[in-house]
Amino acid sequence: MPDPFSTRLVRWQRAHGRHDLPWQTDDPYRVWLSEIMLQQTQVATVIPYYQRFTESFPSVTALADAPLDEVLAHWAGLGYYSRARNLHQAARMVRDRFGGVFPPSAEGLIELPGIGRSTAAAVAGFCYAERTPILDGNVKRVLARWAGIDGFPGEKKTENKLWALAAGLLPTDAADMPAYTQGLMDLGATVCTPRRPDCPRCPLRDDCRAHIEGRQAELPTPRPKKTVPERATLMLLIRQGGQLLLERRPPTGIWGGLWSLPEAETAAQAVALCAERFGLAATPGAPQPALVHTFTHFRLTITPLPLEVAGELPRVAEADARWFARGEALKAGIPTPVRKLLLAEGRQESLF
Repeated sequence: MPDPFSTRLVRWQRAHGRHDLPWQTDDPYRVWLSEIMLQQTQVATVIPYYQRFTESFPSVTALADAPLDEVLAHWAGLGYYSRARNLHQAARMVRDRFGGVFPPSAEGLIELPGIGRSTAAAVAGFCYAERTPILDGNVKRVLARWAGIDGFPGEKKTENKLWALAAGLLPTDAADMPAYTQGLMDLGATVCTPRRPDCPRCPLRDDCRAHIEGRQAELPTPRPKKTVPERATLMLLIRQGGQLLLERRPPTGIWGGLWSLPEAETAAQAVALCAERFGLAATPGAPQPALVHTFTHFRLTITPLPLEVAGELPRVAEADARWFARGEALKAGIPTPVRKLLLAEGRQESLF
């Protein structure tokens, strides 16, 4: 009879798990920041962003005091920008409502914007040794394989089964919670990987249903396939001399709160938009080669359209739009495809 699930996992993590990640600390600010960044994003991608964030915003109060534009500029490239807006809002709540101190429980943490059940549990487990389960993507895969649970984990019925299982596997000693929580994450990231799991290295293999039945490739059940919708837009390179016009996106939705290029469906609509929204008389040039950017739920084809504004640099009538020099634009919080377009234009020396 093998040792309990939690005993094996804690023992394995202490001997073979990851111990050199920059956010491995009991500081709730740094753990929370890393957990938000790691939502939908790989560790290797997150590390440089995390390091820049903690250098610029070394505490939750420093983050709360920073302008949102500065926070978004540090986040640019990580994607899922609602995370950055929620991060800033949550930091202000911790500063204003809790005196700069994070709530010391998962129940309190989940009240902060952008923190769901699993993220709250991870912070509480790492920082306060609270006995509460986590269930991120890696953990869902580990548990679905170990218990042989069929069904796409994103479906509510399957997810509820996994939550119930996760709650029943917790270690009895709260002091083991940091190693146990980290062990689940480490096992999913380094051993029980989506493809080619390294079962000989797994401390749970002796009673893992997927290993015993040879179903590692089947579990967890994949997401049902759907056709990816296609969309297209013109991104407007409205320029005058060495300046480019950017507008701030609405606070919610795709690229919310970031500076981006105005958009239109046709060249005629672009000229009208320049006149009506920005008070500019612009002449369109030839469309440039398209760029395809893939989101989670659709694929966007972006065609850059240059528009020249003649004469002296005019004042922009729209409040959430302004002129940027190229270097200034690249330092602002801009979406990844806009950054790619500006860098390509810079290499061609045709924009600035």
